[in-house]
Amino acid sequence: MNTRQREKIRYKSGYKYQLTQAYRIQVDIRPPVPIITEYIRLDMKGKLRIADGYAFDGPSWPAIDTKNFMRGSLVHDALYALMREGRLSQDCREAADKILRRLVREDGMSWLRAWWVYHGVRLGGGPAADPATKRPPLEAP
Repeated sequence: MNTRQREKIRYKSGYKYQLTQAYRIQVDIRPPVPIITEYIRLDMKGKLRIADGYAFDGPSWPAIDTKNFMRGSLVHDALYALMREGRLSQDCREAADKILRRLVREDGMSWLRAWWVYHGVRLGGGPAADPATKRPPLEAP
């Protein structure tokens, strides 16, 4: 029997994808001060940078993970993460949802599906941006 204490791993659940290259985009959200986290930066002019290695969950169920949904879901997930962490005001949620709609349309999603996506996040996305629903770290074994 091994008497050595094994160190536990610590992780978060809920992620399916990980960026392999940083992504930059101009958004219509301008915080009063720059926001800088390990993986996300948003300056006061709306320049959003999501770093290489950022993990995100892609489109949320019941949505289907299609290529024309991935960029929008990445940016949307990053903005919601900033709200969930209390770094970006909850007042920015509607703007983040509109950015999602714009990006999926730019990437070729039909107007009808984009309409459903937008109304889906407007109706059910609130908890994902709420600091009270921040995912706690998990441990194993």
